[in-house]
Amino acid sequence: MAADPEAVLKGAGKIEGRSLGQIAWTRLKRDKVALAGAVVVILLMLVAIFAPLICKAIGQSPNLYHQDLIDTKGGTLAPLGKFGGISWEHPMGIEPEKGRDIFSRVVYGARVSLLIAFLATLLSVAIGTTMGIIAGFFGGWVDALISRLMDMFLAFPLIVFALALAGVMPDEAFGLKGNALRIALLIFLVGFFNWPYIGRIVRGQTLSLREREFVDAARSLGARRPYILFTELLPNLIGPILVYSTLIIPTNILFEAALSFLGVGVNAPLATWGGMLSEAVAYYTMPFFMFWPGMAIFITVLAFNLFGDGLRDALDPRSR
Repeated sequence: MAADPEAVLKGAGKIEGRSLGQIAWTRLKRDKVALAGAVVVILLMLVAIFAPLICKAIGQSPNLYHQDLIDTKGGTLAPLGKFGGISWEHPMGIEPEKGRDIFSRVVYGARVSLLIAFLATLLSVAIGTTMGIIAGFFGGWVDALISRLMDMFLAFPLIVFALALAGVMPDEAFGLKGNALRIALLIFLVGFFNWPYIGRIVRGQTLSLREREFVDAARSLGARRPYILFTELLPNLIGPILVYSTLIIPTNILFEAALSFLGVGVNAPLATWGGMLSEAVAYYTMPFFMFWPGMAIFITVLAFNLFGDGLRDALDPRSR
């Protein structure tokens, strides 16, 4: 005898719907690699935020010289001991010649690298999203003008421009001076000149979304263009914007490291990963000096890329 459908529904209880965010989180939890990358990213952010407390806990400073731990008799100015002077007080060893603690400099270098990468990404996303959604929604000569502007920025030799700008940069400008001015300039260079990458993605998504039924329904109800842009289209672009942001952050970290390596980043003695690699070039016979900042960059970029790939698959399972 067949069961009564109403009785079956009553026994099943109330069925709750799930939002797109809940569905994406369910998919993301299944991706253990992406979760591992997210954990590393969170740990790196905590290390950058609490860098002074971490260095104080181990009793070290990034700019404190330990000349007593340098071998001055051998003529190489190498750290005393094995593996670059690794000890309980100096878990990553010390620098040759200067004797500064490498661990504390790597920890403080995370602050500069992540600060520049995050703020530059935020600037790129803000400009790229605005320009991309305007170009895709309005089309016509507006789209053509913004697209050609994107092409110009993509063809701009940014590294050459940064090298030229470093030679004419004043010591004080816009109320900033010293490394504060150089960090602000790096954020502007990396962020302002990289917005076309996300602008193209947003433009392509907007071209597809503007023909959807919910946009036509909003128009038929008399909705104005600003309402359609920021209430109908922008919420549907959060996924691609969020995914691309997690993938552009490691690119900005590498770019900042490259500029610091070339000598157009922040000035010494402020620690940066790229600056540490630049200083390590002169000591190529001591690989430990280059190993630690290089591994810091490698782990950071890898963690962001793994998390970004997992986030993309969670928000858009068709991309697999």
